[in-house]
Amino acid sequence: MGAQSKEATLPPWGYAAAGAFGAVVANALVYPLDIIKTRLQVQVKPKVGEQQNSAVLKAEPNEHFTSTIDAFNKILQKEGPSGLYAGMVGSLIGVASTNFAYFYWYTLVRSFYLSKLRPNTTLSTASELSLGAVAGALAQLFTIPVAVITTRQQTSAKEERKGLIETAKDVIAEDGLSGLWRGLRASLVLVINPSITYGAYQRLHAVLFPGKTRLTPYEAFLLGAMSKILATLATQPLIVAKVGLQSKPPPGAPQFKTFGQVMAYIVKHEGTMSLFKGIGPQITKGLLVQGFLMMTKERMELLFILLWRVVKKMRAERLARKATAGLAVVKK
Repeated sequence: MGAQSKEATLPPWGYAAAGAFGAVVANALVYPLDIIKTRLQVQVKPKVGEQQNSAVLKAEPNEHFTSTIDAFNKILQKEGPSGLYAGMVGSLIGVASTNFAYFYWYTLVRSFYLSKLRPNTTLSTASELSLGAVAGALAQLFTIPVAVITTRQQTSAKEERKGLIETAKDVIAEDGLSGLWRGLRASLVLVINPSITYGAYQRLHAVLFPGKTRLTPYEAFLLGAMSKILATLATQPLIVAKVGLQSKPPPGAPQFKTFGQVMAYIVKHEGTMSLFKGIGPQITKGLLVQGFLMMTKERMELLFILLWRVVKKMRAERLARKATAGLAVVKK
């Protein structure tokens, strides 16, 4: 199903601001899940049958968790409620900047692409996905340093946790300025996640509701949830590897340079299934954030459109008054 080209009713910054606001609200509501999934993804656990008192586990600064509920309870007991919101300021700054950049670049790239086509041209699904991937890649280039800093804050022990600037200085001291872009390749690869989600949605639609062109809200939500789960399952190893790249390596482990090195280390020391650690909160967070984001973004876009129309009307009226005054002076 293609998307009909149409003139944007807002300038690029309007869509970008609406998307950024929606993303901040959505991520703030589910932030504890973000902390939990990140902690689960960076912890090192032994393979089945190995001793639990290995040197790596003894050297780990954070407590080990067996599940999402266990992580929630232990973080709450050890660090208090504030532990569930560690690094939240940096995270929300990152969310706002990433989403602002994404929606801004998407609007610009899409408008530029449409300007090269004939009027009323219908964009194909492949074109829409390609434009989204380009926008996502551009957004990552500009905003990944904030994600690196936030991941460090989220995975540091409470007594070692620092502010945004101090954490950034630590990253630069350890790995140079390029360390702020650690995990960039994995992030660029992960722009395929929306493509997988959309493709799975279309396929599930054809299989579960053949011939049905209009879905009920419940059916659409069901397909959306299932497709998001499939996309997360397909890309979870890369998500785990990206988090591993952006956090401090486990004690005794070398400084990882590529997501391939992270994945190889995890498989060797923890087993293949550990490439999917943190999958529960990852999926839950993804579903909730997606729902809250689109719900909030739609309403903010409507508000911005109304405000933009008021501003344009006031500007037109002011110009008309100036023109009328100018004519009156000429007649005199």
